[in-house]
Amino acid sequence: MTVEDHLVKHHVIENPAAQDQTVEDHIGLPWYVLEDYRCFGCSPHNPHGIQLRFTHHGDGLRTAFSLGRAHESYPGVVHGGLLGVIADEIMGNLVVLRTGLIPFTTGMRLRYVLPVIVGGGYDCVAKVRDGGGQLVHTEAEIREDGGALVATATASYQTVSLDAAHARMSLDTSEIDRLRRALAARTATTATSPGTLSEEPHVSVD
Repeated sequence: MTVEDHLVKHHVIENPAAQDQTVEDHIGLPWYVLEDYRCFGCSPHNPHGIQLRFTHHGDGLRTAFSLGRAHESYPGVVHGGLLGVIADEIMGNLVVLRTGLIPFTTGMRLRYVLPVIVGGGYDCVAKVRDGGGQLVHTEAEIREDGGALVATATASYQTVSLDAAHARMSLDTSEIDRLRRALAARTATTATSPGTLSEEPHVSVD
């Protein structure tokens, strides 16, 4: 399918709205213990964000999404920069869940195949390519609901301890302690099931 065919196929969408994801066992991210967590990509409390939710996908992660008029560039077409946000969110959070460490993106390469259409339904899946040390390499792909590939991404993340990352975060001591326990619980439960990601851990936030 050509780009032109793709646009014509989806042109019937006139009043797009964010689609509800299928009800599944969404993964509880460690960040959820922070009361004022406002990540643009994955916080459920940021009214201006895209509020991604993640589920298991083999040994990686999956998120389903649909973006509206507030996210477009050309009329009816989602701004390509948002695909970078989505890919970075899913790959970065996968690294967090795998390592229990804080990842900082050191590089990302994104390849666009087809436009993402306002109001269309899409999936993004991610997995770890390699990384036994502080540098972790990941990959992701975005497909429309019909299966057509629209974008691919690869990225590298430098992982650091929470203590090392603390200086770059505006968190107080109690919030750091909560996050430390959440990261430790996530790492412990993931370690009990090699090759898979764990369900949401029971973490005390008192």
